[in-house]
Amino acid sequence: MKLTLTAKVKIMPTPEQIALLRQTLQAYRHACNFVSKQVFETNERSKAKLHLLTYRKLRSTFSLRSQMAQSVLITVLARYKSLAGNRHPWTEVRFKKPEYDLVWNRDYSLTTHTFSINTLTRRMKVPFERKGMEAYFDGTWRFGTAKLVHKRDKFFLHIPMTKDVDDVSESSLHEVVGVDLGINFVATTYDSRGKCMFFRGRPIKDNRSKFKHTRKRLQQVGTASARRRLKRIGERENRWMTDVNHRVSKALVHQYGANTLFVVEDLTGVRGATERVRVKDRYVTVSWAFYQLRKMIEYKSIKYGAKVIVVDPRYTSQSCPKCGHTKKANRNKKKHLFCCKACSYRSNDDRVGAMNLQRKGIEYLAEVVA
Repeated sequence: MKLTLTAKVKIMPTPEQIALLRQTLQAYRHACNFVSKQVFETNERSKAKLHLLTYRKLRSTFSLRSQMAQSVLITVLARYKSLAGNRHPWTEVRFKKPEYDLVWNRDYSLTTHTFSINTLTRRMKVPFERKGMEAYFDGTWRFGTAKLVHKRDKFFLHIPMTKDVDDVSESSLHEVVGVDLGINFVATTYDSRGKCMFFRGRPIKDNRSKFKHTRKRLQQVGTASARRRLKRIGERENRWMTDVNHRVSKALVHQYGANTLFVVEDLTGVRGATERVRVKDRYVTVSWAFYQLRKMIEYKSIKYGAKVIVVDPRYTSQSCPKCGHTKKANRNKKKHLFCCKACSYRSNDDRVGAMNLQRKGIEYLAEVVA
């Protein structure tokens, strides 16, 4: 099994190197927008044909080196490919952030204490911050295509790191944990011993409500400074929510450790369900980072010798874990209460969801191990 993580490595260029990196990032961004316009106008998605259309211009107008020009084509085509399933796939992609994709051993490489990075005019060696990154430089990780990022006057390399890890055999799994994801409780777990854990979501919901009201007020102001602050607030909220998901997933995986099967709901269709949600609650439901939390639980589980399966979430909060009776009326969503109309079993609705997910995990193991 392959484990892939993104290492965010801070590099420390000199003032002269900073000027060259900024020049390179600006040229790369302008080149991406130029190629994007060609893709949008011609609908050309073949790299070979796009190369014929744009390569000379990329070299002469934007002063890109050969490998950088190839990277621009790959970057733009990848962005358009990611739009293929969107509702409006023919929107012209605009590159606004100062970023630059670097291919391992072509655009960047690693020496003992520095990264060698390709720029518009030359390669240069830049020292980096090793503290906290030591585990990634032990020789067991493979480096992928990195992204050079300039944020808040600092430069970072976002590097996908891949290593081979032992696959977890289903026969070695001795703990099954159902994980119900939600808003009032970010995660609710139920394990084989009947123990339940709740990760409270109310403080997170309240904090996000403050972000929402601040954004609404700034949008009404409409000035240039208000728009700049809107951008900063959006970035701050994203960083904060990512940190919350990191802490929840880390606590969850550390609590149960190796040889655990985590059963998680597939909530990828949550956006399509917003039509059934009250308008005032729609923002919270749509923007809550369920998928990000799930992916964090998955990769942390692989890292620590556990396993995750994703199951259909339908009826998990409406089915009685005791008698199996399934009915919408079993659940009172406003009071977050489950009460079975057949056997009168009562509990918290999120806890019931976790119990049903844990049962699905037991059924899964019985099928694959048999």
